[in-house]
Amino acid sequence: MAQQFNRPAPTPASAPVSRRGVLRAATVSAAAVGAAGLLAGPATAAPAGPSQAAPVPVDRISIQLYTLRDQLAADLPGTLDALRRIGYRRVEHAGFVGRTAAQFRAALDEAGLRATSGHVGIPQPFDAATWEQALADAKVVGCKKIVHPYFGRDASGQPIRDPAVYQALARDLNRAGRLAERAGLEFGYHNHQLEFVPLTGGSTGFDILTAQTDPRLVHFELDLYWTWRGAHDPVDVIRANRGRIRQVHVKDLDVEGGFADLGDGVIDFGRIFAHEREAGIEEYIVERDDAGTPPRSPADALDTARVGFDYLASLRY
Repeated sequence: MAQQFNRPAPTPASAPVSRRGVLRAATVSAAAVGAAGLLAGPATAAPAGPSQAAPVPVDRISIQLYTLRDQLAADLPGTLDALRRIGYRRVEHAGFVGRTAAQFRAALDEAGLRATSGHVGIPQPFDAATWEQALADAKVVGCKKIVHPYFGRDASGQPIRDPAVYQALARDLNRAGRLAERAGLEFGYHNHQLEFVPLTGGSTGFDILTAQTDPRLVHFELDLYWTWRGAHDPVDVIRANRGRIRQVHVKDLDVEGGFADLGDGVIDFGRIFAHEREAGIEEYIVERDDAGTPPRSPADALDTARVGFDYLASLRY
């Protein structure tokens, strides 16, 4: 069976942080690093570390296809072709849009794209056979990496606050990573803001996941927007997890705490990317969660893709 999208569409309940909270967190972090180095930085902003004074290499720029989910459902070959004409060479899938893995791979090949990464949730409760089938599909599509996309709410929809739940997830992530390694794939975990909610006892889910997963088996795909929404500076997260941040989701944050196209928001990406070697970043993945969600129309997603690619391809840091 073809994999379906593994994340819920964005809703106000998925982003409970207030505008005041977002800006307060940003202000505190700006004070720590210098006010000029964090918010609303231009593309040529001076980095807080060694600079390569060059743009992101085109072949390391990707896009999460969740951004274009409505367009892909309506016209898979046309949307993939449009992405290739923008300049993308690689994508990260979030399901196969009703196709089998082989059919989806054929559509990618026709468009001249590679799905180097994919979002697939690990089975809960963990089931090795089900996960091995997901790994087999990822190999058919051509992925090098497979990433667990979403976690953090209990059955009632509230943020998880029990450390034991995250400890159990860490064990399952290690199991999933071990099977992925055997299949020749790298396994990662993608965060939202929920992993940064304080748990009973004072730690966070992110603390537990980074401490209790094996660095050889589990890397992190750091979502820069959701990290800020969790009131954490991505540079601090990188410094605490050197070599484990192999992928980043690049999406911008507007002054109200919502989504913005790259360069239209307040995040200084150059400052973050200056730490790419320390982080271990291999892919820069454009994404905007609210594509097609009113007042935005599905057609806006291709504009997001175009703006994002051009921004990354021209950013100096």
